[in-house]
Amino acid sequence: MSTGDFILPPSGLARDVLARARQQGVTIATAESCTGGLIAAALTAVAGSSDVVDRGFVTYSNAAKQDMLDVRAATLTAFGAVSEQVAAEMAQGARDRSGAALAVSVTGIAGPGGSGHKPEGRVCFGLASAAGLHTETVEFGAIGRDRVRAATVAHALQLLRGTLDHSASRKA
Repeated sequence: MSTGDFILPPSGLARDVLARARQQGVTIATAESCTGGLIAAALTAVAGSSDVVDRGFVTYSNAAKQDMLDVRAATLTAFGAVSEQVAAEMAQGARDRSGAALAVSVTGIAGPGGSGHKPEGRVCFGLASAAGLHTETVEFGAIGRDRVRAATVAHALQLLRGTLDHSASRKA
């Protein structure tokens, strides 16, 4: 293995998400911009995840968001790629395009850079399920690109776990 090789170890949080989804018979799709597929990688680092993970969309460009996830040009123009509105359309598009029961999306500014209006470390999350859409924005701050991306993956997995826990409690 060369120095530049990257292997993502399975995390306990990813295992928890997969176990909960498996118990409920739920499949998951991801739609990722600033993480470039790291959420899907975290989930698929766990052996046996193929019964839960349907697919992941890496939509780094606005064109990819439109082509692959049906994000509307008007939404991108009005709110910008880093917005809860785009995160919502990404999550819904991933759910619609995949047939998965649950889809999580992320779009943000990992850094370096940003602006006063959209600072480095801002990430918008979307979650689409049969219960509807949920969005939120987290300001991780200018903690560096790798840390923003890692924090984004962890937060997305926590959102998935929380949604699965809530769904299980409604069924109980």
